[in-house]
Order: sequence, then structure tokens, then C-alpha cells
Amino acid sequence: QVQLVESGGGWVQAGGSLRLSCAASGRTDSTYYMGWFRQAPGKEREFVATFSSSGGGTYADSVKGRFTISRDNAKNMVYLQMNGVKPEDTAVYYCAARDGWDNAYTYWGQGTQVTVSS
Repeated sequence: QVQLVESGGGWVQAGGSLRLSCAASGRTDSTYYMGWFRQAPGKEREFVATFSSSGGGTYADSVKGRFTISRDNAKNMVYLQMNGVKPEDTAVYYCAARDGWDNAYTYWGQGTQVTVSS
């Protein structure tokens, strides 16, 4: 079992930056299999970023070059650095975890709201 708690959401102006944090507990290797998703009002939840088995990050085209996923294994923390935010980035952001590279994401945080004003 993995428990996830997001923080760092809030209001930001377009072009600004925000860093989301996700605290993981329950497994010491959980940060390797974690990612970020988001859900905008009236839309389905969509993939944002995750770690790849090669050690880098994989990103949705809509955030590539602006968002960066990172982790601190010693603290069991995963981060999403959001730069150059746009109004269309407004959504509830969720941290998620899975049991392995080939597993579906089955552990989810409660979400943190990000609102970008134009």
C-alpha cells in the first residue's frame, strides 16, 4: 500500500511558476513508480508526467519543455515544477503511484487545485 499527499497548489498568473509536492509513504521505492495527472473542469483526467525506466521523465506534449518531474528518494517526495504556466493548465493535479513499470496506477492522492489566471 502507498499513501500519497499532494501540496503546493494555488493561484498563479500566466507565465509564472509553481511547484507541486507529493509525499509518499508505505513503500521505500514508491517514488520510482510515481507520476502526475490532472483533471480540468468538465474534462477527463489526463496524464501530465512520470518517471521512465531509463531514469528520465516522460511528459505530455502539452507540458513538455515547461514542466519537470523530480524526486527526493531520501525524503520519499516527488515534485512537479511548473514553469511558464498557461490558463489551460488550470486543473486539479493528482499524484499517483503504481507497483511497477508495467502496472497501472492504482494509488492516488486527494489532489491539489492549480488555478492560472490570464
